[in-house]
Amino acid sequence: MSSKPKLIYYRMLNFQQDNMDLLKENFDVIVLDDPTQDDDIELLDVVVSFAPLGFYFNAEKMDRMPALRIIASNTTSVPHIDEAAAKERGIKVISLREELAFLRTITPTAELTWGLMLTMMRNIPGAFRSVLDGQWSRWPFGAPRMLSRMTLGLVGIGRIGEIVARYGVAFGMPVYYYDPYVEIPPVEGVSKVDSLEELVSLSDVVSLHLHLTDETRNLFNAALFDKFREGSYLINTSRGAIVETAAMLAALESGRLAGAAIDVLDDEFEQGFNKSVKEHPLVRYAATHDNLVITPHIAGSTVDAWHLTQKHTIKRALEELAKMEVA
Repeated sequence: MSSKPKLIYYRMLNFQQDNMDLLKENFDVIVLDDPTQDDDIELLDVVVSFAPLGFYFNAEKMDRMPALRIIASNTTSVPHIDEAAAKERGIKVISLREELAFLRTITPTAELTWGLMLTMMRNIPGAFRSVLDGQWSRWPFGAPRMLSRMTLGLVGIGRIGEIVARYGVAFGMPVYYYDPYVEIPPVEGVSKVDSLEELVSLSDVVSLHLHLTDETRNLFNAALFDKFREGSYLINTSRGAIVETAAMLAALESGRLAGAAIDVLDDEFEQGFNKSVKEHPLVRYAATHDNLVITPHIAGSTVDAWHLTQKHTIKRALEELAKMEVA
């Protein structure tokens, strides 16, 4: 019998081989495809469990795991874990949320934010399709303005928002931000505003960089979209549920939003979402309109970022487990 602590790993997490090797060096690893394969007998003495997005780690599952000490997720937020239930049971939830020093070395979300902005503003997908259709003409693809003649508004100027702010300054854009937790602008040439309403009224492009909480859910609703500049743009690489879907669709259809580019959808973490994604209202709209670009939550998806975040989460689990054993 192995003396190593038992850990559940799910293949859907797609850890790279050296990170799998690190797991197997330190844990007795149970490998399953996804949480639908959880077996009560195997769960009994599991000490550490990974928690993949798309499956809610609730109190009922925790109670099936009486030896559980740690739930680990290599994500920056944990909407898929019942943190209150974990705390009640003395279970440590490990994620990347508070790993600020480490996260400052992980830049792909900010990079995709800028890529989405350029993709939407310059209608890159449409231009590419026209070439494939045998057309070689620039005239259908004139962007409304140069980015350097547009204002950028950031909702949240934490780790990712700060990087995007630097990109905006480098592109010559006037940059504003709204963040009640950051008084002094962290980037030279960036200005703070006092309300969301003021921010969206000043901004040609609004980019979201905040966590999903009870306070931020559906924060971007019909009332707020009414305050947007006519013909402005929205970029969302945060969480889909921050934006009310019906309100966003109405803003796109009315022209209040000239366009949007998003990497997230409001119900993407619900089990079975992949089977119904084509029926999502925003996906149906994008299928017949050029002013909405959607990518499948790829913001953090570079091979090196995957590797680093996986390894960091494993090491944090080992550190926490060592503390518990000492205690």
